[in-house]
Amino acid sequence: MQILPQQVMGYDRAITVFSPDGRLLQVEYAEKAVGKGAMTMGILCKDGILLIADRRLLDKLIVPESVTKIMQIDDHIIATFSGFTSDARVLIKKCRVFAKQHELTYGEKIDVEGLVRYVADLAQAFTQYAGIRPFGISLLVAGIDKKGLHLFVTEPSGVYSKYYAKAIGMGSTEANLLLEKKYKRDLKIADALKLAISIYKEVLGKEFDINRLEGMVIDHKGARKIKL
Repeated sequence: MQILPQQVMGYDRAITVFSPDGRLLQVEYAEKAVGKGAMTMGILCKDGILLIADRRLLDKLIVPESVTKIMQIDDHIIATFSGFTSDARVLIKKCRVFAKQHELTYGEKIDVEGLVRYVADLAQAFTQYAGIRPFGISLLVAGIDKKGLHLFVTEPSGVYSKYYAKAIGMGSTEANLLLEKKYKRDLKIADALKLAISIYKEVLGKEFDINRLEGMVIDHKGARKIKL
């Protein structure tokens, strides 16, 4: 981690204090936590959306199926993350409750961007009150609604963006460069899966193990786990 100058160090003690050059250092630290997390990837395809995540199984005795990084929020929305798993678990639970509240109130499923906006608003709120810290995660949210297929990324700062393909976490810089070169808008899920696995092989190198990876697809038929 970059060593901060002495005059800046006093500005990273509280989330509500800006540094002299206009930075919220606690938010930047949260973004670094995302960058240290295991890499996850989302690819928008012609026939659905693929999410694939590295579970980074460090303990040889752990049961792989007990570690889950891709979670279903509603029938039409799934999400994965990079960063602190504990933060992701809490935020995903809030998303599930919000989605059901919307359905009970309005009699219809929440649209994908509406849920993403809720996550972003919540993340932003945790950047402006004393006594709390930002969520140390970024979410990859994939879903389908009346407007079509969507892939969004949220950041600890409360910013969100829509993508055709995106990787987040450790090694994501290299992965995103590969996606930029190899991604095509007319990819089918089977082809996207081959592309994702090839990128993980290149990024992880000797550490690559197919058992580390977990995949899920969302399309017009709903969400389902896929065997890698």
